[in-house]
Amino acid sequence: MQETRVHENLSVPRIVEAVIRRSEGTLSASGALVVNTKKYTGRSPLDRFFVKDERTSHTVRWGENNQSISPDVFDALWARVHDYMHERETFRLDAFIGADARYRIPVRVINEYAWHNLFMRHLLVREPQSYGAHSEEPFTLLVAPGFTCDPQRDGTRSEAVIMLDLERRAGIIAGTLYAGEQKKALFTFMNYLLPERGVLPMHCAANQGVNGDIALFFGLSGTGKTTLSTDPHRALIGDDEHGWSKEGIFNFEGGCYAKTLGLSQENEPEIWNAIRFGTILENVDVDPYTGVVDFASSRYTENTRTAYPIDHIPGAVSGGVGGHPRNIFFLTADATGVLPPIARLNSEQAMAHFLNGYTSKLGGTERGVTRPTAVFSACFGAPFLPLPAYRYASLLGAKIQEHGVNVYLVNTGWTGGPFGVGRRIDLGITRSLIKAALQRVLEEVPMRIDPFFGFAVPTSSPGVTADVLDPRQTWTDQEAYDRQAADLVELFNRDKEDSRWTPGR
Repeated sequence: MQETRVHENLSVPRIVEAVIRRSEGTLSASGALVVNTKKYTGRSPLDRFFVKDERTSHTVRWGENNQSISPDVFDALWARVHDYMHERETFRLDAFIGADARYRIPVRVINEYAWHNLFMRHLLVREPQSYGAHSEEPFTLLVAPGFTCDPQRDGTRSEAVIMLDLERRAGIIAGTLYAGEQKKALFTFMNYLLPERGVLPMHCAANQGVNGDIALFFGLSGTGKTTLSTDPHRALIGDDEHGWSKEGIFNFEGGCYAKTLGLSQENEPEIWNAIRFGTILENVDVDPYTGVVDFASSRYTENTRTAYPIDHIPGAVSGGVGGHPRNIFFLTADATGVLPPIARLNSEQAMAHFLNGYTSKLGGTERGVTRPTAVFSACFGAPFLPLPAYRYASLLGAKIQEHGVNVYLVNTGWTGGPFGVGRRIDLGITRSLIKAALQRVLEEVPMRIDPFFGFAVPTSSPGVTADVLDPRQTWTDQEAYDRQAADLVELFNRDKEDSRWTPGR
C-alpha cells in the first residue's frame, strides 16, 4: 500500500510520532518535543512582502515593515512552492484564528514539517465540527522551510521569505524554520481585516480576575506579556494576540508561545508545568543522555521558546472570550534604566505611548539583534500592522474613553543604570505593582509628576520600597540619570516626527 503523503488534522500523539519518525526532534525528560530551528532563531522582518494590488495599494502603509511585490511575483512563487510541497510528505491543519465565532477566520495550513503542524495546532483555535460549516473563505498558508528561494528568480531578498496576499487570503513561508513566522503571518492578516469590521486587533495578553475584571498587557516580544498575564490568581484568556469588539475581547489563538530563557519553577510555575507531552521546546539546550533541559543556557539563542495549548494552564478561560477591560498595561523593557517600574497615564499620554510603542528589542527576537536595542514600534506591534497606525490608535482611544479604562506604563527593563550597568527590575516587584493597580490601590496613593515625561508615578505601593519607585534614586550617579532621561525624551520627540503620528496615511 502506498504511504499517505498528505496527513490531515492529525491528533497530537500522531504528530509527535511523525516528528520522531522523521528525525525532526527528540523528547525531553518531561515528554516535551525538543526542536532546533538552525540559523533562523527569530523572525526575519526584512524578508516579508505583501502583494500590492488595486485595493492594497491604497490601504496598506507601505514602507520598511510592509514591502511590496506584484501579484505575478507571488503567483510564480506560489506555483514553485506548491510543486515542491506536492513532491513531499505534508501535514494539513484546518482550524480558526479567533475564539469569537462572530469574527473568526478559517485557516488552512499546509506544513512540510510535522512539528510546525503541531505548533499551529496549539496556536490556532480547534473546532473541527464548525470548520466545514463556516462560509467564509479560509486563509491558506504554505509553509516550506526546506524550499530555498532564489532572489533573482523569486523577487525575494534572501533564501527565506514571508509573502502574503491579503486580498486573496494566501501566504507563503519558505526557507526559515522559525515557527513564530506562521502565527505572526496570520496575526498580520487579522490586523488588516478586522478594523473594517470595527474590531481592534491587539498585540497583547489578557487575563481575568475572580470578579470578571479584564486586564490587557501590551508589549513587544520579551517585555513580559506571557509571564505577567499567566497569574495563579487570575484566569488566562491568552498571552499574545486579541481582538476588542463591541461585545468585549477575544483571543485570536488557542495556545501560548512563551520565552523560556531563565525559566524557573519557582518564578513561573504555570509555564513550567505546561511543559509536558505535546509541548514544543524550541532551541533549548538539552542533555543528550538525560533529556533534562537547561533553561539558563543561551547556547543556540537567547530567544528560546515553548509552545503549548492554552488548556495546559490551569484555570484558563474556556472559550477565550471576555468582557471589556478595566485596566491596560503598556509593557516596555527600557534598557536605558530611566523609566519608573510603573506610571499612570492620562488619555493623551496613553495615546502617545500607544503610537510610539517604545521598548527595547531583546536579543534573539529578530535576526541580528544580540543585545537590547531601543525601538519605537507603533501600537506595540509595527511589524504586524499593514494599515496606518492611526487606524488602530483611533479605535483604541475610542474604546478607552467609552469604557473608562485605566492605563499604566510598566517598565520591565532596567533600573539603577542602563543595560550593562544597572540590573533588570525584579519580576516580584513588577507583579506586586500590577497587583496593586488591579486592586485599585494605586488609585488611592499619592502621586508625583515625573519631571521629564509628565506622567503620574506612585510614591508608595505595598511591598515595594519608595526608592525603587523613583528610578533616579536607584542610580549611583544621579546627574548621569538626568542626562540619560533627557536623551530619552529627545528620542521620544524625534519619534513624533514619524508620519504614523499624522491621522490618515
